[in-house]
Amino acid sequence: MLKRTGDSATTQMSRALRGEVTRAMARVAERERLEPETVREEIARGRLVIPANLHHESLDPRGIGVAVTTKIHTNIGGSAGRSGCEEELGKLRLALKLGTDAVMDLSVGDEIGEIRRTLLENCPVPLGTVPIYEAVQRVDRVEDLTADGILEVIEEQAEQGVDFMTVHVGLLRDHVPLAAKRLAGIVSRGGALTAAWMVHHQRENPLYESFDRLLEICRVHDVTLSLGDGLRPGCLADASDAAQFAELDVLGELVFRCRTAEVQVMVEGPGHVPFDQIEMNMKRQQEICDGAPFYILGPIVTDIAPGYDHITSAIGATMGAFHGAAMLCYVTPREHLGLPDAEDVRQGVVAYKIAAHAADVALGRPGARDRDDALSAARAKLDWEGMFKHALDPQRARMMHDESLVNPEDVDADFCSMCGPKHCAVKVSRRAVQGLSDEDGGARQ
Repeated sequence: MLKRTGDSATTQMSRALRGEVTRAMARVAERERLEPETVREEIARGRLVIPANLHHESLDPRGIGVAVTTKIHTNIGGSAGRSGCEEELGKLRLALKLGTDAVMDLSVGDEIGEIRRTLLENCPVPLGTVPIYEAVQRVDRVEDLTADGILEVIEEQAEQGVDFMTVHVGLLRDHVPLAAKRLAGIVSRGGALTAAWMVHHQRENPLYESFDRLLEICRVHDVTLSLGDGLRPGCLADASDAAQFAELDVLGELVFRCRTAEVQVMVEGPGHVPFDQIEMNMKRQQEICDGAPFYILGPIVTDIAPGYDHITSAIGATMGAFHGAAMLCYVTPREHLGLPDAEDVRQGVVAYKIAAHAADVALGRPGARDRDDALSAARAKLDWEGMFKHALDPQRARMMHDESLVNPEDVDADFCSMCGPKHCAVKVSRRAVQGLSDEDGGARQ
């Protein structure tokens, strides 16, 4: 199926194992304030990945793992009913402006290929896909899928430059009855498609049976595998159940097979999880998957807030990152309700930048608090421009400040509409401190 050319040591992992510090490793080290050798060692051990397809020429590499800052990931992509290239390109540009570290194209429908090509041409961060979506688009029914058909899509996307791919390889035929006992069943789109195929054909997961062929494609193009959690819990009642952990055990097996093939790999995780179970879930994954980077959705810590799930999930995301998750998949306010628009993307990205940053500050990552301190120094001086400069979303901060002014001419004033000039705590305390200084000076004289 594939003809390898040149040196077979093409992946970041294979080169790290041979002692080489690649340009991508050096760039990640520079970005993370780490020694290049530290980055190389972490990749060689499988605890850090740099999704960097050999064909993605415009890529500015990012590292994902416990040794570096927490990354956030933005899902975009059109649906069969709405959105197309221009709208998704707009979402991409907005997510990049707000600081996303990776993007996944979840497009379904007739424009899958066109949207993916457009995004790849304009995406300097790692771009991922879920290949089964396109494979299903090429057949009349889910049941018509074949391993060859899925692998054909994977190879085509790898040749185009896709950096990482979610594959639901760990969901096996024996797991489906476990999921049938759940309140919410299987909520992963790729997981549901795979389960339906296995039940219809009474056969094992086709990608599990063809995993070595999948690894060969990834090795040639240096595609990072993201082992999907097809049985992630879709409600609190299903969290940490037998189905979820049965799949996780298989993912642990697959991590070792990826490493043996020198293919970079990360593992996807839950889902809806009560707050008190998040730490246990993070530690269990680290043990079973031997420290492979954990890439989590939320977790969403309550089921009752449709329209606000960027908040319910960001709460869980901070906890997850603090206990070892390497990348956070954002959730938007429209989760469970519909396809996100640009405003949903803005709110989701900012919520997750906050979650990741809060974890990095708590973990003492090098330089993590520098931006906080710079903004606080500007706030102490009532320097609005300085505050906007260091804000996660300067445009939104400036808009809210200016809109709340009683008099538009006060836009540069050293107070805001909350307290006004007379009751401003910063100004009052500044006078008090100055008074103390005057008293000390008088006493010394």
